[in-house]
Amino acid sequence: MEIKQQLKLGQHLVMTPQLQQAIRLLQLNQLELRDEINHELEANPVLSDELTDPKQGASAEAELELPTTDRVDIADSSKETLAERAQDKQVAEVDWEQFLENRTQQQATGSQRSGFEELPPIEQNLTRRESLEEHLLWQVQNSDFTDAERRFAELVIGNLDDRGFLDLGGTEREDGTRTPDLTIEDLAHEADLLPEDAEEVLRLMQQMDPVGTCCRDLRECLLIQAELYGYDDAEVQIIDRHLHNVEKRNWGAIARDLKVTPEEVVEAAKQIQKLESRPARNFTTTDDKSIAITPDVYITKDNGQWVVVDNDKGLQRLYINESLAKRMLKDPQAKEFIGEKLRNAQWLIRAIEQRRKTIIRVTECIVEKQREFFEKGVAYLKPMILRDVAETVGMHESTISRVTTNKYVHTPQGLFELKYFFNSAIRRTAEDDIASEAVKQAIKKLIDGEDKDNPLSDQAIVELLERNEGIQIARRTVAKYREVLGILASSKRKRMF
Repeated sequence: MEIKQQLKLGQHLVMTPQLQQAIRLLQLNQLELRDEINHELEANPVLSDELTDPKQGASAEAELELPTTDRVDIADSSKETLAERAQDKQVAEVDWEQFLENRTQQQATGSQRSGFEELPPIEQNLTRRESLEEHLLWQVQNSDFTDAERRFAELVIGNLDDRGFLDLGGTEREDGTRTPDLTIEDLAHEADLLPEDAEEVLRLMQQMDPVGTCCRDLRECLLIQAELYGYDDAEVQIIDRHLHNVEKRNWGAIARDLKVTPEEVVEAAKQIQKLESRPARNFTTTDDKSIAITPDVYITKDNGQWVVVDNDKGLQRLYINESLAKRMLKDPQAKEFIGEKLRNAQWLIRAIEQRRKTIIRVTECIVEKQREFFEKGVAYLKPMILRDVAETVGMHESTISRVTTNKYVHTPQGLFELKYFFNSAIRRTAEDDIASEAVKQAIKKLIDGEDKDNPLSDQAIVELLERNEGIQIARRTVAKYREVLGILASSKRKRMF
C-alpha cells in the first residue's frame, strides 16, 4: 500500500442551485408559481413587484438587462459545465452599484393606481359552505353531553372520512410503516370516558343530522336510518344480512332466506335505495361551485391560425428594488449579502421567463400535432407520446413530462390538462391508429345510447366498435376503460325498477 497522487479525466453531472430552482419552477402550475413568487418576495429584500411599489410597475422580463445573458437550459442538465461556474464567478464580481445606476436611468415610470384597484379582491369577501365537522360540532356543543362525553365526540368527529364514516384505521408513516388501528375503547380512554358510555354517545351522534354519520360502515349507516325512519322488519333484515345480494340483484336468494316473494324483495329494495349511503354528501370542505382551474395557456384561432398565449393574469411582474439595494450597498458589511440577493433575484427572473417560453413552445408543438382535435373534437385525437414532442422541440422527455404535468390549457374544445393529449395507440382496420382517449369516448357514447332494460355487455361493445368504427380492441381493455370512466358492468346498469 502506498500514498500517491493520480490525475483522472471524468464527466460528472453538476446540479447547481440555480439549475435546481429552474427545474423546480418548471413543474409548478400557475397557482403554485404565484405562491413561490410570494415566498421569494418575502425572503429576498431586493426583489419587488408592482404591488410592492406602484410607481415601479415595469415588466422585469422586458426591461431588466442582466449582467449575464446565457439562458438556463433545462432540457439537458448535462450542459452545466465549468464554463457556467466560471460565469457565476464573473457575476459575483459585477459592479452592482454601476448596474443599478444604469437601471435607474432606463426604468420606465408606471402609472398610479386608481382607488378601486386598492380595494381587496372580491374573493376575500365570499362566504363558504359549512363543513360536516363544523355542523356536527355545533350540535355537540348544543347537546347535554358532559365534558368527557364532549371530548369523546370531538375525537370521533376528528376521525371522520370524506364520506362521513368513522375511520379508525392506521395511517402510513414516512418510513413506510403503519400506525396501529384504533378502537372505540381507545377513544374513550383518551377522553376519560367509560367504554359503555362511549358506545351510547356514539349511538346518539349517529342520529344527529345528517342521520347515519359517524357510522363505521355502510351497513351500520343504513341500519341507523332504517330504524329511525320506521322501516319494516323485512327491509331491516335485508340491510343487515343481504347487502351483498342487493348489490348483485340476487332477489331469489333474499326471497328464499326471508321466506317472502321476489316481488316483495324488489319493493323493499326500492325503499332501501332511498336511504343515504354517503352522509357527508352535502357537506364538503371545498365548495364545488367555487372550484376553478386557472389555465396556464390559452389556445385561440385568429384569422385561420392557431395561436398560443400564456396566461399571465394575476402573476406578479418582478424587478429589482434599486433604491433599497443602493442604500444597503453603501454599507461594506452588507455588500456581500446584497450581492448574493441580487444574483438570486436575477436567476429567479430568468428562470420564470425561461419557464414561460418552454411551456409555450411545448404547447405549440402539441397544437401542431393535434390540429384535427382542435378543429373537430375528441374523436380526432391522435396517438402521441412524450418522445414525439421531445424530439420535435429538442428537449428531454423528462422536461416534457414536467411541463405537461398539472398544467392546464384553455381550448375551443374545453379545458384540458396538457397530459390529456398524450395517448397510446389503438389499432384500426384499414385506417390510421386511434388514440386511447378517443376509444374511451366512443365506449361512453355507446353506453349512453344503450337500452337500459337490456344494456350492452363488454363483448357486445367490442363487436360494435369493430363493426362501426373499425377499432380492434380486446374485451378486457373495454372493461378497463369502462372502470376508468366510472361506468358499472352491464349487470349493474340494468334498469330493474
